[in-house]
Amino acid sequence: MPKKSKKTRKKQKKEYRDEKKRVNEELLSALRDPTVVVMADTLKIRGALKKWNRYYCVLKPGLLIVYKHKKADRGDWIGTVLLNHCELIERPSKKDGFCFKLYHPMDMSIWGNRGPLGQSFGSFTLNPLNTSFLICRAPSDQAGRCWMDALELSFKCTGLLKKTMNELDVKDESSVMDSQRDESRMSRDSDGDDIRGTIVSETDAEKHFQEIDDVPDEDHEDGKMSETSDTIREAFTESAWIQSPKEVFGPDGSLTEEVGEENKSLIWTLLKQIRPGMDLSKVVLPTFILEPRSFLEKLADYYYHADLIAEAVAEPDPFERIVKITKFFLSGFYKKPKGLKKPYNPILGETFRCKWEHPDGSTTFYIAEQVSHHPPVSSLFITNRKAGFNISGTILAKSKYYGNSLSAILVGKLRLTLLNLGETYIVNLPYANCKGIMIGTMTMELGGEVNIECEKTGYKTTLDFKLKPMLGGAYNQIEGSIKYGSDRLASIEGAWDGVIRIKGPDGKKELWNPTPDVIKTRLPRYEINMDDQSEWESAKLWRHVTEAISNEDQYKATEEKTALENDQRARAKSGIPHETKFFKKLNGDEYSYIHADYRPWDKNNDIQQVENNYVVKTISRHSKSKAGPSDQLGSDNTSEASESDEEIVAPKIKKKVVVPTTSKPIQPPVPDERIKEMEHKFDLAIRRMEAANERQSARTINAIQSTLLFVFVVTSVVQSIFMFFMFRKSSA
Repeated sequence: MPKKSKKTRKKQKKEYRDEKKRVNEELLSALRDPTVVVMADTLKIRGALKKWNRYYCVLKPGLLIVYKHKKADRGDWIGTVLLNHCELIERPSKKDGFCFKLYHPMDMSIWGNRGPLGQSFGSFTLNPLNTSFLICRAPSDQAGRCWMDALELSFKCTGLLKKTMNELDVKDESSVMDSQRDESRMSRDSDGDDIRGTIVSETDAEKHFQEIDDVPDEDHEDGKMSETSDTIREAFTESAWIQSPKEVFGPDGSLTEEVGEENKSLIWTLLKQIRPGMDLSKVVLPTFILEPRSFLEKLADYYYHADLIAEAVAEPDPFERIVKITKFFLSGFYKKPKGLKKPYNPILGETFRCKWEHPDGSTTFYIAEQVSHHPPVSSLFITNRKAGFNISGTILAKSKYYGNSLSAILVGKLRLTLLNLGETYIVNLPYANCKGIMIGTMTMELGGEVNIECEKTGYKTTLDFKLKPMLGGAYNQIEGSIKYGSDRLASIEGAWDGVIRIKGPDGKKELWNPTPDVIKTRLPRYEINMDDQSEWESAKLWRHVTEAISNEDQYKATEEKTALENDQRARAKSGIPHETKFFKKLNGDEYSYIHADYRPWDKNNDIQQVENNYVVKTISRHSKSKAGPSDQLGSDNTSEASESDEEIVAPKIKKKVVVPTTSKPIQPPVPDERIKEMEHKFDLAIRRMEAANERQSARTINAIQSTLLFVFVVTSVVQSIFMFFMFRKSSA
């Protein structure tokens, strides 16, 4: 592809800056114009401290402006809500009036950065408003319904406003569309600024709303038909997938294994080199205890029932939603390896990918990479935008030796995000405990406490994987509960490789049971053919070791494994820093997939998710910018595009009428990471204060009750003594 000249790039940058300036002017003109008002009235709004205050709210096309008082002076402006970022729902409430909620589905900011008169900072309030949502209360049910209807109208009027603005631009440059032009007028606001308004005919408005309901198949930006899905598929070649070999399941019940006589001497030699409490990540293990696949592939075993997440996405009740998320989490443990085996420790730079096909036609993609060797850190990303979820995680694998047992500990958390709901569930993993290394039968169990928590909804599942005690008890037992705050709503018990039951408000029922019929519903997994894999993909990287283990040639397996590990040590000693391929490091020890797309699925525009060379993209009917098919699919569908890239591919300004449904919404500037961190710390501080207040209130109530009880007891004793002396005196 030929490089663009310096002159062309300068021209594109200038056009990009002009376009940003024009969008700013449109926003400010809509804010200033006093005639463009859908509705205005006083509402009660709940702040971050969960207290209600009265504010005067002015609803304009695409905007909700909040003032302290009805006079709405310059100093009374508090903030401006950008409605094109919001979802609207009715919120049930025990109090009088009608309650509704405006919120961002991805839990991001809903506020603009400018006031109606260009203010940069809103008026100070003792009860600050929330960043990602706004809870409002109208005085009556009728007034609330009016606000709901007005907000729905304002959502649609956002496009109508942009359309009339574009028509004004066309008129200023003497466009030929005389019949479609609106009459322009000039007016002045209280500060003397020039304002341009528009009179929109009823016919134009009806056409606009009809266009919103019936999305056209044409690309109105350049007047050409958009590409069909076949054309787009030709521009982006999908990887060649083949179905994975049939799975091999270990035996039911506890996972045990007797060590062969020929291998006992190797174990004793290994045990002499280590001491209790030692980390085994740097110890070279014998090949006979290895499972012939990589740890990156082993982590994919948890997602054969990923279709259960789609059920949680469709569940409207947050309690039932976390029950279904818990069910999905428990569905990943019942598959056991054939014998007590440990997967290969991944080589630095090693990658693995696979996918699962869902019955609804969607696809779940799994991408994993070994991003660090010492300590051994694996990063993974699972995505199925059509089913409505993404999963990301960074796992640090540790092994500890305790004499007669050793533990494999997975340090790190998974983040399961429901895209349409903007909810993120934080999950940690249990550890694997292998006992009976020196004395007794070698047995593997899962142990530790697992938490599944959603900060947005407030629900939390706690699961306790129990180790079998020395006397009595059973293997693979699990207990847990689901709580909302401190209220226990349900209890969970059973075996993590068998039947698990839940007892909740509706009584006791079966939560998960891996019966043969359920096992048959495991999603079919697909992988890349060995010949098409790169040298750093798990199966190809370890192929010689795997072949030797399959042929029961332990010497050959050890030789091939040692060659890979020596090559890794040589790269580490070279002093050249390792660069990750598909993940980038964030703050701390977290890594994120560089092609991650957290947008909710758009049924009207998105067609299919595809993968090529570890890059997962979404095929869409309409492109975001004016570019060729290859350019459209070559740009990542993420929110992490750089400013320079945005300037290069920025569309030219078109002085034509643009249909509002295909025009680009006004995007607020992305807040700085420090601001996000401060907001998060502020929210945590508020929650801690609330929790401390609740604890203090409980202590105060207990103290009062104890004091009253003490006074009652003392009074009773005194009264009894008094009655005793009175009785003696009267009898004497």
